[in-house]
Amino acid sequence: MKIIKNNKIKKNFKRSVVAIGNFDGLHKGHKKVLKEAKEKAKKNKLPFGIVTFEPVPVMFFNKKIKHHRINNLNQKISEFQKLKVDFLNIIKFDKKFSNLSYIKFIREILYKKLNCKFIFISKNFRFGKNRQGNIYNLERNGKFYNYKTIISKPLKRKSKVLSSSIIRSEISKGNISKVNSLLGRNWTIEGKVIKGNKRGRKIGFRTCNIKLAGYVVPKLGVYSVTVLVNNIKKKGIANVGYRPTFNGKILLLEVNIFGLKENLYNKNLKVSFVKFIRPEKKFKDIRELKNQIKKDIKRVK
Repeated sequence: MKIIKNNKIKKNFKRSVVAIGNFDGLHKGHKKVLKEAKEKAKKNKLPFGIVTFEPVPVMFFNKKIKHHRINNLNQKISEFQKLKVDFLNIIKFDKKFSNLSYIKFIREILYKKLNCKFIFISKNFRFGKNRQGNIYNLERNGKFYNYKTIISKPLKRKSKVLSSSIIRSEISKGNISKVNSLLGRNWTIEGKVIKGNKRGRKIGFRTCNIKLAGYVVPKLGVYSVTVLVNNIKKKGIANVGYRPTFNGKILLLEVNIFGLKENLYNKNLKVSFVKFIRPEKKFKDIRELKNQIKKDIKRVK
């Protein structure tokens, strides 16, 4: 898969089938659309590409939104590679791009840059300055710019359309089993291990501390997890929260990896959530906290 972060598209990627969207989470509904687009490309002997945006537009427009993403860009790229996409065009969503009118987006990006022949989008797709572009605009201009718009039927679960918004809501409720079912894989937070106050080591449970960065915040509490360390999968237990027993103020993901005593500072970990165990709680003292951690670990193991 060729990753393109500028406006230059190689000739062999033009006249393509493209799917456009944020694809946050790349859930089963997204994969359904991408599979249909890929089949269309194969049938017409055309390259298959994806156009996505970075950062996520909602976080660009509202700086107060700090925790929104289901996956980060690296995870999104990794999932696209698994789908054997020919090329991925990552458009930088900045002030200049946000002011591009919908007709210029069609003319400059879809026609001049990509010269795409088929465009796959969702029913609620909006684009261009002030989100003025819609399905009608896209379809109406197809005959002028020689492309066809295809709106995929959404994937439904219990009569509800599967969406990234639903998955974010389920993550915030701690319904991890449901989240993993909708994603088709375990929801994973990827991040660098930072130095903490070493309290975990002092009470006998070493932890790796990771900031949640732009990820949606899961229900605060304890989870059963698996952790990818040096390409080896390990089981563990994690706490998402503020550590109320110690009057903590910073939101952290703290992971205790079973059987691992290696120093992992500054290493990148992939923490996959398996099951919600219990809500975060403030304990009256460290002894009570240690006893509860022992019970949690026994339950997870």
